[in-house]
Amino acid sequence: MATQAIMVDRFGDPESYTIRLFDPGSPGPGAIRIAVRCAGISFVDVLTAQGGYQVKPPLPFVPGSEFAGIVEAVGDGVDPALLGKRVMASAMGGALAQAAIVPAHRASVIPDAMDFATAAIFRVSYVTAYHALVHRGAIKAGETVLVLGAGGAVGYAAVEIAVALGAQVIGSASSADKRALAQRGGAVTTVDSRSATWREDVKAANEGKPVDIVIDPLGGDATEPAFRSLAWNGRHLVIGFTTGHIPKIATNLALLKGASLIGVDVRQFGEYEPERAAGILPALFALHQQGALHPPVARRYPMEAFVGAMNEARAGTTAGRIVIDIAS
Repeated sequence: MATQAIMVDRFGDPESYTIRLFDPGSPGPGAIRIAVRCAGISFVDVLTAQGGYQVKPPLPFVPGSEFAGIVEAVGDGVDPALLGKRVMASAMGGALAQAAIVPAHRASVIPDAMDFATAAIFRVSYVTAYHALVHRGAIKAGETVLVLGAGGAVGYAAVEIAVALGAQVIGSASSADKRALAQRGGAVTTVDSRSATWREDVKAANEGKPVDIVIDPLGGDATEPAFRSLAWNGRHLVIGFTTGHIPKIATNLALLKGASLIGVDVRQFGEYEPERAAGILPALFALHQQGALHPPVARRYPMEAFVGAMNEARAGTTAGRIVIDIAS
């Protein structure tokens, strides 16, 4: 059955995308078809649609990587009890459509207390942040975590999760609104990422001491000074490069500090360690039920206003997440 979708026929700016009829078809073995209600939109989603991401999808394609909706069909080998269930899902594209097909293992039933808009921005950023802190960073209660991009999707999720796990968080962000958001998420203090005295500001924020963990979804010029701010046995968790620049670090810094530069790739983690990966969402749902996690929906757009939504996400100036309402 054909539905509406936002289509990218050539890489470029959102103004070049169109809304038109699209039929994802019927789900094959192990897959489900979801009637999409809400989709989260991120900087990476727009970057991918522009052709600037490290993985370029074949054209034409439907952009968007995280969404929530209702299961309307299941393929062979999928439990039919999923029919009619509210689910959140993630995929490499396909979110900005009224219907999407994903492997069943890429979808999870939404807790009763979570609405579609919240579910649409939960899975990718919170799973990534949890994997970074728990599996790669081995976070311990009482440690200090410095979060770069603390007002962004993964950054804010890392703030909330680190606080919930008993850590002290210092949030670094580029605007007063984003720093205020990080503090609402539990950061004990924040620093201006554009400050000329940023390293000194971080040290002062931690009472003159170095930090134990750095969460780094930014890359660029922020990475080396953040690594230099680590304590002995510190861990710098590399999650992405939203600045668009991949930095280089002198390896003697790791030697002098006894510190580790650790890559975080939640997609490959799910492929290599599926059993451990399967435990992340139940742990996050428990924290959400306890009131520890509050995914921040900053603004919602109707589907027909997708250009404004994507341009706002691309600008990166908004404190909180952008959600597109695909269907009521």
